[in-house]
Amino acid sequence: MDIAHDYIKSVKRQFLYYKALAEKAMDQLTPDQLFYSHDDDTNSIAVIVKHLNGNMLSRWSDFFTTDGEKEWRNRDGEFDLSYNDKETLLSKWEEGWSCLFAVIDTLTPTDLTRIIYIRNEGHTVLEAINRQLAHYPYHVGQIVFYSKQLKLGEWSSLSIPKNKSSQYNYEKFSFEKGKRNFIDAELNKLNNPDKQ
Repeated sequence: MDIAHDYIKSVKRQFLYYKALAEKAMDQLTPDQLFYSHDDDTNSIAVIVKHLNGNMLSRWSDFFTTDGEKEWRNRDGEFDLSYNDKETLLSKWEEGWSCLFAVIDTLTPTDLTRIIYIRNEGHTVLEAINRQLAHYPYHVGQIVFYSKQLKLGEWSSLSIPKNKSSQYNYEKFSFEKGKRNFIDAELNKLNNPDKQ
């Protein structure tokens, strides 16, 4: 077993899962709801997407050769919405994730101990990945929570539906023990809801 290879595969699955989770939450909203902000201190989902885009482009562009906080990044500007249509929002969403996956897909086990910098602070690649793997799900959680608040009508659950834990556990324990990753099954459910 090569733990470094397993780690890289696991990281990619984790990122794919959280990307899909946010997309399935946003899919349940009207375009106007994506841009709604409760007050001046609350970021709309569109602003959260803009911030993630800026962070991803900064952190993952020229990953090994330049600081992860690029000189061209305007972090404060990420919290001022400069676009107002769903197509642009989704394009920015994909742009950020594509930049991330372009790096993840090329990583080798020996890359994990290389040093990269974020604001002049050295991180191993493994540490830098873990940093983003904590940051992005934090914002995905915001997107999911805000989506549930904004949804008009019935919410389609993205995890174990309310009062369905026993049924979920029954299904899980009906299989023999084996090495499986829960994310594979969750991604399948998120991407194929009609087959559930």
